[in-house]
Amino acid sequence: MNLCYDLHTHSTASDGTLSPGALVTRAAAAGVDVLALTDHDTTEGLAEAAVTAAGAGLHLVAGVEISVTWGGQVVHIVGLGFEPEDANLQRGLAGLRRFRAWRAEEIGRRLEKHGISGAYEGARGYSNGHLISRTHFARFLVERGYSPDMRKVFKQYLTRGQPGHVAGEWADLGQAVAWIRDAGGEAVIAHPARYGMTRTRLRRLIGEFREAGGKALEVVSGSHSKDEAFTMAKHTRDFSLRASLGSDYHGPETPWAELGRLSPLPANTVPIWHAWPAFAAAASA
Repeated sequence: MNLCYDLHTHSTASDGTLSPGALVTRAAAAGVDVLALTDHDTTEGLAEAAVTAAGAGLHLVAGVEISVTWGGQVVHIVGLGFEPEDANLQRGLAGLRRFRAWRAEEIGRRLEKHGISGAYEGARGYSNGHLISRTHFARFLVERGYSPDMRKVFKQYLTRGQPGHVAGEWADLGQAVAWIRDAGGEAVIAHPARYGMTRTRLRRLIGEFREAGGKALEVVSGSHSKDEAFTMAKHTRDFSLRASLGSDYHGPETPWAELGRLSPLPANTVPIWHAWPAFAAAASA
């Protein structure tokens, strides 16, 4: 029996558009057997997702996507299979959310100076009272007609050199990996091909990640091409890491990253779930 895994998804607890329960329901309908909810810097949605998953017969993996500053660049580290109530992990995530709250206000101020009023309030409305991210600002800007779509609005307003850009002050790489490991989980570099790094720089990141105790690369991602997936698979072999996969699903508005439609991991990789006893038993049933 081959299980369908999706180990990178988002809900309204961060910048997704489906509630945790609705996300799980959609994943089950799409044929996903094992799902990780990996909201940005929060585990708020896990309790609701777990209740729905139990009723749907779907295995839910506790997850989070932690924002990290490495070499002057933001990278994301996914944590999987940890204890959500771990005090040290939650202290670390709370600190990141405090910075996010200040950053959201600062983005609003900068856009106001650029002649775009009400951006903070608009983004907060899209967040439904949860964590406010750049994605919420992007949705507001598209809705107000400042840009035709989500991909262009980031380039025009929210990236380096643009009026709404605010540099991040996120977790240290080793710190983020330690939070995950000490909570009993495994750390994964999320969508590594998306960072636009040279091969040398990416391999330096992977090397430092492995030295810190990181376990896997996200080889198959909703934002990776087939060639990029095979390149990442080679990196897992070179660094003796396992391979993960995830759609990075944010909602039905992004059909290119749909639940349950991921390509399988390349055959010459070791899946991150290889040592997960419960799922290994289910797969062999």
